[in-house]
Amino acid sequence: MGRLVRILEGRFGRLALSDLAPGESCAAQTDPAVVMQPGDGDLVFLNPGETFSAPAATRVLALHAATGWLSASFPAVFGGHDARPFSQPREPITPRMRRLADTLAVEVLNDRFVSAERLDFLLQELLLSIVETYLARRHSAAPAWRGSRFEDGRIRRAIALLRARPNKDFNMDELASQVGLSRSRFYDLFHGCTGFSPRAYLDMLCVETAISRLSTGRGKIAEVSAELGFSAQSNFTRFFLNQVGVPPSEYRRAIRPGNEGAGEL
Repeated sequence: MGRLVRILEGRFGRLALSDLAPGESCAAQTDPAVVMQPGDGDLVFLNPGETFSAPAATRVLALHAATGWLSASFPAVFGGHDARPFSQPREPITPRMRRLADTLAVEVLNDRFVSAERLDFLLQELLLSIVETYLARRHSAAPAWRGSRFEDGRIRRAIALLRARPNKDFNMDELASQVGLSRSRFYDLFHGCTGFSPRAYLDMLCVETAISRLSTGRGKIAEVSAELGFSAQSNFTRFFLNQVGVPPSEYRRAIRPGNEGAGEL
């Protein structure tokens, strides 16, 4: 079964980071699982009882998703009696899901910094991306969203716009107008859909982007600060400290090469 590096548990199920030798495997038990591999490898989907075997030594991040958590978010896709919710064993991973997978791996390794709220957000983003990209094709666009918290296409569009440019300067009134909603109606629908206010959701996206940049060494802290729309690096440092619990410089030191918590999937 390989060497278990870290495991986190919550209402979502289990998130396990493991090192597998050639021929070693990880398996879905009674719940479905999503296995994320290093580099540009495919996303592997396991229905209950199925197994992934490593062809070579590798590190994998496996989400053993609780059936109740899946069906609560997407009842049309996961809420039926289908014991095999995944029709395809593999799908090519998208850049968005690659970044989510790498950020999750960093967060799992540095679990002393991760919060339950941020972990829930990242996993919700991963599940939403999986349904958007792959599973909606199996059903058809409308039925796939039926009964879901994400059923309102206007909110899904707003989420896509926020994802495209996480920036503290984002004008939420303009975003509401872009998706055809009044400000108050937009805030109500957005919170009901995601569990976050639009501003809190944007903050989570900014933290995700910051952790991605810090963990890969792409850019100095000042450059990350500017990319996210902060007028001064000190403002970004305060924001990151409030969100993560440590300054960005300390977080980056904790994941630098040579530490156990360093690296990506």
